[in-house]
Amino acid sequence: MRVGKVERKTKETKVGVRINLDGSGKARVDTTIKFFDHLLSSFAKHGCFDLDLKARGDFEHHIAEDTMIALGEAIERALGKKVGIERMGDAIVPMDDALVMAAVDLGGRAFPDIEAKFAKRKLDDLSSDLVAHLLQALATNGRFNLHVKVMRGKNDHHKAEAIFKALGVALARAVSKTSRRRGVPSTKGVI
Repeated sequence: MRVGKVERKTKETKVGVRINLDGSGKARVDTTIKFFDHLLSSFAKHGCFDLDLKARGDFEHHIAEDTMIALGEAIERALGKKVGIERMGDAIVPMDDALVMAAVDLGGRAFPDIEAKFAKRKLDDLSSDLVAHLLQALATNGRFNLHVKVMRGKNDHHKAEAIFKALGVALARAVSKTSRRRGVPSTKGVI
């Protein structure tokens, strides 16, 4: 099993993450931010990752940001040397009026490019301006390329949820093992 565990403790937050990349989509998520919990659970469900995550802290921004930092690190640890993985994955996911594209390259270099605009200031109990920042924190600490584009949509809830579903599907494809690949998927021989 490819499992990554991270405990992150700062003066502002305490986060514990365990992700099994070869899971079945079971999620136990408690960050005290209900909509964020919903997004992370959708990510795990559609990526078929088993995710145990608990976060506590002083402010919404700190809790959410440190959660994504820890999750990125846990994904990187679970991947190990990345032998035999597809490395790249993408998904286009609809959710009612929303349509989102996500693409991932687990090549070891962080590059987040997020195009997501929201009309509302709040997505239930999560600040909408955090969504792009959280995805950037995930990609940076997971050391992977992440491109996300909200292609259309009117409902902010649908757009945000489609982002996390697309992320789960794209990442699941990138971490999947292929019997045809020998070694690390890079002409350099390392990732």
